[in-house]
Amino acid sequence: MLSLLIGQPWWIASRKPHSNRGSEFRCCMELMLFMVCRDPRWGRCYESFGEDPHIVKMMTSMVTGLQGQKLHDSHFLLTEILKNKLGFKGFIISDSEGLDRLSSPHGSNYQQSVLSAINAGIDMVMVPFRFELFIGDLMHLVESGKIAMKRIDDAVERILRVKFASGLFEHPFSDRSLLGTVRCEQHKELAREAVRKSLVLLKNGKDPKKPFLPLDRNAKTIFVAGRHADDLGYQCGGWTMTWEGKSGRITTGNTILDAIREVVGDETEVIYDENPSAGTITDKEYSFAIVVVGEGPYVEFGGDSTDLTIHFNGTELISMVAEQIPTLAILISGRPLSLEPQLLDKTEALVSAWLPGSEGGRGIVDVIFGDHEFQGRLPLTWFKNVEQLPMHVEDIDSYDPLFPIGFGLTSKNELLM
Repeated sequence: MLSLLIGQPWWIASRKPHSNRGSEFRCCMELMLFMVCRDPRWGRCYESFGEDPHIVKMMTSMVTGLQGQKLHDSHFLLTEILKNKLGFKGFIISDSEGLDRLSSPHGSNYQQSVLSAINAGIDMVMVPFRFELFIGDLMHLVESGKIAMKRIDDAVERILRVKFASGLFEHPFSDRSLLGTVRCEQHKELAREAVRKSLVLLKNGKDPKKPFLPLDRNAKTIFVAGRHADDLGYQCGGWTMTWEGKSGRITTGNTILDAIREVVGDETEVIYDENPSAGTITDKEYSFAIVVVGEGPYVEFGGDSTDLTIHFNGTELISMVAEQIPTLAILISGRPLSLEPQLLDKTEALVSAWLPGSEGGRGIVDVIFGDHEFQGRLPLTWFKNVEQLPMHVEDIDSYDPLFPIGFGLTSKNELLM
């Protein structure tokens, strides 16, 4: 028995929790998201498993469910196909403020939107703000006969059926006995392992025969730069402590700078400057630099980007440091970003760390200092310039990426297969 949420991406409601993720989810909810990102300019790119539908399909083995798009007023698809022809017995939930988007401008002609959505087959509506208006409009539409009482009965029956089947009446609250497992050591170690395995090494040494990584933890002086090097909120991104995400110590965890300081030798000096000037770099002799740049947190349309540039002048920061010090650049981002050819030429090594989360610092440091090998490969094509987008591997005649989908190196500069 399932609930199906209709939204812009494809949602799947999980029937059986998966491994350790499940025990923490059972403290709150069980809902997962699956979509195919065909253009990294889309602000929801990081919510996808990649651009290849086959990769995304493989990941759906984690759950049992059904998929849906933004279909709030389609009686044909929601009722005739999904409920009648396919025999779906669960209930259909709208997207948050999904009914507001049925009319233009946003939120206008609301009563008509309620009428269209409920008669199309929506059984439960997410109304975060104007719930009094929704209730009043729905009651008026039922009392006037524009929405038949049997449609209301059908929705209620579907909702109650799922609640009974899931044991909600016997166990109406979340399982608080599992709260002790939230952020337990076993789960933190699993998150750290996931970070290690997801890192993608894009370049390792200006001369491929002389790899720059792994780094020497006993180097005399290490220079660390970039606000992403010491910002837990940026590691986590959106959909975290707040909807959009924010910077700072938003939760317990470890930043990249934290982890570097934990693993280096007793005689090694680590100097951090969030936004250094050329003068501060030349004041001292450094063994190497680690520059961590990327995107600020965002969600949904707030992340839509036409240029995909590195935020906070990250390109300029890498360039300035790499001109003076042998540099490893680490990108914290939810998608491929614009990388100028001269920037790649200046850096000794480049790692895509995606959005590594609260255990990201230690997971990244585990690999760049050589305790573990790189294993990650790109789930998305890395473009040369945004004018190429959208670009996909099946576009044989025009596929000319900076790094193709599936690309990834080991620390010995062997291509991962």
